[in-house]
Amino acid sequence: MAVFAQPGAGARFDWGLSGAAELGRVCAALVVVDVLSFTTAVEVAVSRGMRVHPFPWGEQAADYARRVGAVAAVGRRQTTPEHPWSLSPAALRTAPVVADLVLPSPNGSAISAAASATGVPVVAACLRNAPAVGRWLRAQGYGSTDAPVGVVAAGERWPDGSLRPGVEDQLGAASVLDALSGVPGGLSVEAAMALAALASTPDVPAAVRGCVSGRELIEGGFAQDVAVAVEVGVSDVVPVLRQGYFAPA
Repeated sequence: MAVFAQPGAGARFDWGLSGAAELGRVCAALVVVDVLSFTTAVEVAVSRGMRVHPFPWGEQAADYARRVGAVAAVGRRQTTPEHPWSLSPAALRTAPVVADLVLPSPNGSAISAAASATGVPVVAACLRNAPAVGRWLRAQGYGSTDAPVGVVAAGERWPDGSLRPGVEDQLGAASVLDALSGVPGGLSVEAAMALAALASTPDVPAAVRGCVSGRELIEGGFAQDVAVAVEVGVSDVVPVLRQGYFAPA
């Protein structure tokens, strides 16, 4: 049904792969938010000069990397001194710079890879660059009813594969929507409700550290990844997915 695309609004909001597919049919640009950790890792890597290729989670990532002449990132616990590239933003801060990096993940990366098939610009946003993403979208003329922008919170997965909404991604998406407040087409009800979560969160970094996803990483030994992810508004880098990889806008 057309109503699921939130018609009539300049900025729209939804969750996960299905939400991205629905908004991708009608929006002029899509923003993917996966704070812990895909889009944060993309921002870090792109800011260091790497082109980041999204790819769904799976063993085929290494084969794809070979085909495109890239280095394939591995799981956080699979890194070695010789192969330090992973989904960890903290690790990517210090890993050697490579020209092309395939960065698989089951959520943000899978959504980005699928969204690229729509042909519209796909932007990677996180807490670090949300204000810059909003400014860039507005400067490009997105946010009207004729050129709406869809903001997609990636969320996590339950063991059965179903979507688990994540506080961190709602706050990241809301931070982008906050930067889009006042666009000509206004916010959909869904976008406005997502934004309300930000208004009621006085300490965003503390909320991300204390939420389920943040605690999972911290208790798993990756507190530094959370620390990087909660550096709010520190980056002006806007990674845009074109021709199969994220690069600066």
